[in-house]
Amino acid sequence: MTASEIRELDPQTVERIAAGEVVERPASAVKELIENSIDADASRVTVAVENGGIDGIRVRDDGVGMARGELERAVDEHTTSKIADIDDLESGVATLGFRGEALHAIGAVSRLTITTRPRAGGEATELTVAGGNVTDVRPAGHPSGTTVEVDDLFYNVPARQKYLKQPSTEFDHVNTVTTSYALANPDVAVTLEHDDRETFATTGSGDLQETVMAVYGREVAQAMRTVSGEDIPDGPLDSVRGLVSHPETNRASREYLSTFVNGRYVTASVAREAVVDAYDTQLAPDRYPFAVLFLEVDPATVDVNVHPRKMEVRFADEAAVKKQVEHAVEQALLEEGLVRTSAPRGRSAPDQTEIQPDTTEPETDEPETQQNITSRRDDGPDEPDRQQRTTSRRGDNSETGASTSIEAGPSAAGDSTDTRSQGSSDTEEIASNDTSERDDDRRKFQDTGTQSRLTASTETEQFESLPSMRVLGQYQETYIVAETTDGLVLVDQHAADERINYERLREDFSGETTTQALAEPVELELTAREAELFDSHTDALARLGFRARLVGDRTVEVQTVPTMVAGSAGPALIRDVLSEFVQGRKRAADTVEAAVDDLLADLACYPSITGNTSLTEGSVVDLLARLDSCENPYACPHGRPVVVEFDTEEIENRFERDYPGHQ
Repeated sequence: MTASEIRELDPQTVERIAAGEVVERPASAVKELIENSIDADASRVTVAVENGGIDGIRVRDDGVGMARGELERAVDEHTTSKIADIDDLESGVATLGFRGEALHAIGAVSRLTITTRPRAGGEATELTVAGGNVTDVRPAGHPSGTTVEVDDLFYNVPARQKYLKQPSTEFDHVNTVTTSYALANPDVAVTLEHDDRETFATTGSGDLQETVMAVYGREVAQAMRTVSGEDIPDGPLDSVRGLVSHPETNRASREYLSTFVNGRYVTASVAREAVVDAYDTQLAPDRYPFAVLFLEVDPATVDVNVHPRKMEVRFADEAAVKKQVEHAVEQALLEEGLVRTSAPRGRSAPDQTEIQPDTTEPETDEPETQQNITSRRDDGPDEPDRQQRTTSRRGDNSETGASTSIEAGPSAAGDSTDTRSQGSSDTEEIASNDTSERDDDRRKFQDTGTQSRLTASTETEQFESLPSMRVLGQYQETYIVAETTDGLVLVDQHAADERINYERLREDFSGETTTQALAEPVELELTAREAELFDSHTDALARLGFRARLVGDRTVEVQTVPTMVAGSAGPALIRDVLSEFVQGRKRAADTVEAAVDDLLADLACYPSITGNTSLTEGSVVDLLARLDSCENPYACPHGRPVVVEFDTEEIENRFERDYPGHQ
């Protein structure tokens, strides 16, 4: 037989290839088994894994169970009680599992034991499978429901076993899957255990916020806002409901953006993008909110049979779905006064209302009401004040000289006239804010004065690495526009400042790690996922300069931080670092050394100039000069481009200046 000869694979090889598509790692098996439990009408599901699921998985439920004959058929390939034929598949699948391949696929690459007893009555049965072959079927003692135990996963597929990650990484995937199904089914009591220790347990009360508290903690649960999604634009979705977090409660990865389509947990990228877009500029770059969103749609208009793992779905009209989700989330945030209206950015800049510091003490300390928050959101005078506070928190950068002050009218800083005499209710509400916040804002206005717009430079700046350029201005207050001898360049100001800060941090970190003790230990509440990661990486955190300890199931006490983050990110960065240990953005970061670079890239983002920030001519030149001195001025530490060039030939081609007869 020659290498090029076409031949039929033997059944055993086909079986293992197919099983590999369904079961990629322990979390894949957990996902399939949880889906079976929920489809079996379970009110309680317990997931227990050993060594991240590498050494063992057990999923137990109190569902309808199976009789002996049903159990024997269940482990055969493509046997299911959930669909009958192609018509069921085409009309839309209502159950989580439907292909009839989960138990067969898991049994093909492990030693599988299933013990089950029908809820309707009858004897319990235990069946064992090894490498796809049933080895024993016998009576057993078991309450109604089903227990599935998976041992020696991939024992007969060494190639797949070799690519399993560290136990902490594998358990993180198990945790994510189990958490997702717990959130999707608040009426089911879901428990997750790792190495005989409980990670989290939900009550099954049906209360979504209570379920969020069980898996994410009280801090996150209290920050969640309700998305009713009843009044949404026309489109495929019948409704969008759930919870999204306050903008200030966020993380560095999308892991906490949970989307469910007809109760099915999926990574619906179109929905995730819509959620983030709804927050507009209230989220810093590379930060993501918590979300638990349920999308209801006619099953016939969505394809769940896109991928063997059933983690992806295909909508017939993705643009309409995005519009509906974004609208629903935006409305929820607007009702809470958490985002601005969706008027185009910068449209009102030329005629922006004057803002003057309030020098009069408030008459009362009445807290802000929902009505106050809403009126400040909708009316113009207070809008720039909100933007100033948001931008100054993330965008000040003394090293680059970049100004993040607002663009205000000529008398925004110098005129001390009391605007309350004009009868402005907005100014009265500003006066009722916390005194320290008002004083901070007053100092900002007095210090910065009127922001000048960047105008075209008359001089060409000379650089060594970057092309020599003459600065023309800013585009959308986000990109520096400059002319070169060869054409035109755009410089992303945030990406540029990130690169500058990253290389400075990398140089600082190249020596011995220094730490700074906190005056008072800081306590942070972690999610179930973060707490488990912390327990696995305490020593690694210490090597980075974070000395901390768990003082409860979900609370960590931070005593020292790396000196390089003391003035910017602080103790809360531990949450992001924990994620980087498991899933670096550029690679799997399973060691401290591999995580350091990702950490520095994240740290560089915190003090960097943000988009939508007006720059003066001097700060632009200074930024470009610092960028030019970088080892790699053309990419930010996350890999995004910093400089985009358009040469003259390309520009002329786009304008079709070479058409016949043109002189």
